[in-house]
Amino acid sequence: MEVIPAIDLLGGRCVRLYQGDFARVTEYSQDPLEIATGYQAAGARRLHLVDLDGARSGQPGNLDLVRRLAARPGLAVQVGGGIRELATAQMLLAAGADRVVLGSIAIDDPPTAIGWLAALGPERVVLAFDVRLQGGDGGPVAVTHGWRESSGRRLWELLEVFLAADARHFLCTDVGRDGTLAGPNTALYAECTRRYPQARIIASGGLSSAADLPVLAATGVAGVVTGKALLEGRITLEEIRQFSRAG
Repeated sequence: MEVIPAIDLLGGRCVRLYQGDFARVTEYSQDPLEIATGYQAAGARRLHLVDLDGARSGQPGNLDLVRRLAARPGLAVQVGGGIRELATAQMLLAAGADRVVLGSIAIDDPPTAIGWLAALGPERVVLAFDVRLQGGDGGPVAVTHGWRESSGRRLWELLEVFLAADARHFLCTDVGRDGTLAGPNTALYAECTRRYPQARIIASGGLSSAADLPVLAATGVAGVVTGKALLEGRITLEEIRQFSRAG
């Protein structure tokens, strides 16, 4: 299982939003390039960048940082946040990003996202589904617009649609766990990999300590994105290094 550190960018600074709320921002003093250097030294070979400026405006707001991070030898960068046009995805890839992360467009307009997937290639695209668990047998349902609105689309439906279109990489976030340090929803990820063993599932949300890593790996996910736990020292760089070596 690949550990993928996340860096959320707002105005060129590293921040975290609590539960996706722009009114609840925690800013970290370290420079994003300095943070990335530490992650790479700990064995990370991929970064997950979230362009929060892009998420608000629909236009890349941290393109220079993407270029500088993507230029580092041995470090792949996947970038998401407000990618609403194919031209924006192509711009990010041209800037050096290894993959683009498509979220709202994939949930709101699957046919358009499938067209982008064909244009860019399945290895260059991560489909990101933020989900909220429903009571009863409703299962995980995708949410949009800062997690405020339910799309009415079940995660299983979306995975089937995109797998049929040859998609390979999927980022699944349980929004009830994201940023809470409450522990990941291992039952959700185990169900994802049981239903769709051909999908490369990347888990996100709730990672609280290094003890969560082997438990997540046992679910069969291909990777895990972690942001807050690393930034706040709940998981240390040495623990990431040890886990990477063990894998």
